[in-house]
Amino acid sequence: MTVVDMLIRDARVVIPGIGIVERNIVVDDCKVIALSNDGVDADLVIDGSRPGLYAIPGAVDPHVHYGVFTPIERAAETESRSAAVGGVTTMMRMLRLYAPYRERLDTHLEASKGSHIVDYAYHASMLMDEHPEEMEFCVGKGITSFKLYMNLRGDIGSIYMDMDPYSSDLVQGMVDTTERLVEATVAKAASLSCITLVHAEDPGICSVRMKEARARGLDGLKAWSTARPAESEHKAIAFVTDVAERYGAELYIVHIGSSLAIDAVIDARSHSNSRVYAETCPHYLTHTYEFDIRGKVVPPLRSKDDVARVWEAVINGVIDCIGSDHVANRLAMKMGHGDVWTALAGFPGTATILPVMLSEGVNKGRITLERLVELTSLNPARIFGLEGKGSIAVGNDADIVLIDLDKEQRVRPEILCSYSDYTIYDGMVLKGWPIYTILRGRVIMEDGIVVGERGYGRYIARAPKHITTRDGFTQ
Repeated sequence: MTVVDMLIRDARVVIPGIGIVERNIVVDDCKVIALSNDGVDADLVIDGSRPGLYAIPGAVDPHVHYGVFTPIERAAETESRSAAVGGVTTMMRMLRLYAPYRERLDTHLEASKGSHIVDYAYHASMLMDEHPEEMEFCVGKGITSFKLYMNLRGDIGSIYMDMDPYSSDLVQGMVDTTERLVEATVAKAASLSCITLVHAEDPGICSVRMKEARARGLDGLKAWSTARPAESEHKAIAFVTDVAERYGAELYIVHIGSSLAIDAVIDARSHSNSRVYAETCPHYLTHTYEFDIRGKVVPPLRSKDDVARVWEAVINGVIDCIGSDHVANRLAMKMGHGDVWTALAGFPGTATILPVMLSEGVNKGRITLERLVELTSLNPARIFGLEGKGSIAVGNDADIVLIDLDKEQRVRPEILCSYSDYTIYDGMVLKGWPIYTILRGRVIMEDGIVVGERGYGRYIARAPKHITTRDGFTQ
């Protein structure tokens, strides 16, 4: 009798559109080869029948920043280790190069090899006027998604870029995301059958409001929210979706956290033949501007009413994906001079996507396990063309996470295994945790301990996909 690599026996497998089915998951040569009731001999047998245990596909985190405060050859290991702890089997890096991609991309791709514990893919940020001209070059390297930072312009255009590999120097630069750069990026992406990711805030509104707030001596996250109002998100989304309509382009609006941003997405979908996807992050579902400045992020944390509206959008399907917007920074640097204006924006979060969504979503009855899988695996894999990812299905990569819905654990930075030494969930007890993370048929995390090997994670080179409009026509 043939012996396979792995058998997850009597698993409760979560399959969107079908439900929860009890099956043996048979894995061999990195793939799922059967979902059956038949027994097989296997080198490794995992009992999936324990109460509270469910099998879901490995999470895809489509929004991760790493390589900014430590070089990529180091950041790849620490942040993919954190991903594995949280049941994330594919992470997508927001690459920010303050140089031509033709000059630096290969260096970053090469430096990334041999360091990741989970699989990974890249988005390329459009930060310079010449970058849209290099998009076809990026496609040739397997990058088919491009990021616009509409929030960066004029006196609020400063941002930390990705460090050069094997360097210890931070890289800071000024970005001027003009309407011309927005249109050039969206148009080129559409012509290449690629997708544009958009950080949607209007810099003109934010610049004026930030100056006003500082002049009044305001501080704290509520002041930060006032200084970057939700109207700026609404205005930016309305503008970029109008541009997308002209070119039949696909858009993915990142980190939505306000009611007005949700309104703008709904409005765009109601009159546009283009596809507009929407992402939110766990922190917009759990935190408000009543938190301390560790929670500084862009766009800002909002009110309790906004949190409720984002949950509604998650439940009713307006939100397509959950991304972490993970930033691998350290608390001492994050806090600046102790005020919200000098503090860094962003915080770690990839390891807490599933625990937060299980605890606050599934276990509190807001969403089903099927909906969780759509948000964290199926949808991001489909939207970004990650072949073989996103579902537990015969022929797909054996990226499987066994979650224990009954496991309760207090969050501490040290259990998350990131370069970051803090978390906004510090001290919070979450119910529902991954206990096995399996990547391509190999256990890489068991009971919170990462056992995966550095370098097992592989780069996913993607090909452009055809765009299907909301009316069903393929372009």
